[in-house]
Amino acid sequence: MFDYFDGIKELLSIVEKEEKESIEQAVDCLVEAVENKQAIFAFGASHAGILTQELYYRAGGLMTVNPIFGNSILLDVEPVTHTSKMERLVGYGTLLADNTPFKEGDVLIVHSVSGRNPVSIELAMEAQKKGVTTIGLTNLTYSKTVDSRHPSGKNLYAFSDIVIDNHGDVGDSMCEIDGLDMRVGPSSTVVGATIVNTLVVETVKKLKVNGLDNPPIFYSANLDAGDELNEKLIKEYKDSIHYKF
Repeated sequence: MFDYFDGIKELLSIVEKEEKESIEQAVDCLVEAVENKQAIFAFGASHAGILTQELYYRAGGLMTVNPIFGNSILLDVEPVTHTSKMERLVGYGTLLADNTPFKEGDVLIVHSVSGRNPVSIELAMEAQKKGVTTIGLTNLTYSKTVDSRHPSGKNLYAFSDIVIDNHGDVGDSMCEIDGLDMRVGPSSTVVGATIVNTLVVETVKKLKVNGLDNPPIFYSANLDAGDELNEKLIKEYKDSIHYKF
């Protein structure tokens, strides 16, 4: 009945089928990181960063997900076109990486739909140099049709140990409207949020199967005793948490 609903449902079905193996590989990495009390980091520039916020400090989410925020690429910057200039600036991603406490055995989730801009590429590059497993959430079809804006000539997927494809349309928007040349309705946020929450759920399921009785999951602060339960888990996983409360 609604074009966007229909398109998203179709895309989710494709991702569930085609990305099963990559998602399972990513889950295994996240499980190992949690069990070894390693940190998990998440990054995206501009709208891609919405998934970082989805993963971070979220009831029902993993406590050990640490956001990487660059002030110049958040959507509250004015003029907002500044974010596009900064994500294309060579060296900015390296600077962000230098200020991120990566350690060998950590995991980095990077979301970039086109995968062509230096900020995401450099973060993945620098993380790999430090022994961090990189999970690239991108659109492979899109990324392979555009040139890298990084001096390496490579896009994000080339620096990702695990690639999860969101299977969206080139340009991201997916709904055609009669009389318009441009499609409308970007799919990457809805599909991407489904993917990263799938990673969280499947990771916790596997942790429980492996015998971890109290995985580091945030309880809602609006539940009775939620604050106390969170405090106990925060203390247990403090070495994996690099943000402040």
